[in-house]
Amino acid sequence: MTIPVEKTRTPKRRIPEAELGFGKFFTDHLFRMDYEEGKGWHSARVEPYGPIPLDPAASVLHYGQAIFEGMKAFQQPSGMKIFRPGQHAARFARSAARLCIPPVDEKILLEGVKTLLRTDADWLPAGPGTSLYVRPVIFATEPFLGVRPAKSYTLLVFLSPVGAYFSGPARRLRIWVERERARAARGGIGGSKAAANYVASLLAAEEAKKNGFDQVLWLDGAVHRDLEEIGTMNVFAYFGGTLVTPALEGSILPGVTRDSVIQLARSWGIPVEERRLPLEELAAAHRAGKLEELFGTGTASVVAPIGEVAWDGVTMKLPEPKKQTLGERLQAEVAGIQRGERPDQFGWLEAV
Repeated sequence: MTIPVEKTRTPKRRIPEAELGFGKFFTDHLFRMDYEEGKGWHSARVEPYGPIPLDPAASVLHYGQAIFEGMKAFQQPSGMKIFRPGQHAARFARSAARLCIPPVDEKILLEGVKTLLRTDADWLPAGPGTSLYVRPVIFATEPFLGVRPAKSYTLLVFLSPVGAYFSGPARRLRIWVERERARAARGGIGGSKAAANYVASLLAAEEAKKNGFDQVLWLDGAVHRDLEEIGTMNVFAYFGGTLVTPALEGSILPGVTRDSVIQLARSWGIPVEERRLPLEELAAAHRAGKLEELFGTGTASVVAPIGEVAWDGVTMKLPEPKKQTLGERLQAEVAGIQRGERPDQFGWLEAV
């Protein structure tokens, strides 16, 4: 399909790569579609980036029907490439279904993403650790006060040139384990990329940061025993020669980077277990000197090493690595594939 493009008349200034950070700047245009009951998704177009009008009674403001996604585009010698866009579009569709949002044709969504990327291609940074972050979002727009699925929605896709997710020099993260609050429960919407999942995590994250920690590690919502996920990342533990990560049981996000790491590790002959992982099992492995690594994975951070985990008066520090760690090897491999420096053996990249 051909998607019409309306070019901006007031282009923004380009940001030096050293100033990018993460999610602070946005490009000149966005992709948009709208939905109305009986009419379906319609009017796909690229238009200038800017504020959008929203009725005070819009359902999203009262009942939280909102989902989003996050994927990245990279500069490669052969041109711009998107990392695993099909998997992100499929997860977006699953999130929509879970929140009673009408499904978007994945082919139209991806064509809209590519049209937008081509329109704002000159925003794509090329330096190490940089990319063009792609943010699709759907929210309910029907002005109605009543608890039911809305009858109208807006889909937007916009872009942000980004550098590293965590600010400052590269370092291992300090993580606080939340032992009382719950981010999500089995049977709920924790496995969807719903806005509500993230607001539920904010208070604990703010308290952790005030105490010098970078992120919160959430446990299961029922008995607070098993590891689930870090605020913005899936979590992996490497001990006994095996890579272990919490199983997908509906309460944690099925991360695309998580899946990429699992595929890579298994292709290298490293055993991977997706199962429930009790905090006490992790602590016991650490006491026995068998816990080699902890790291988080996500689209924004890729692979983030963890150096310290603390809870209830307990501080678990991992030893400083003396050689390249598994997490570092995985980070280098994923980043190398994304930038076209290593073979794309799994077919994860798609040309724009």
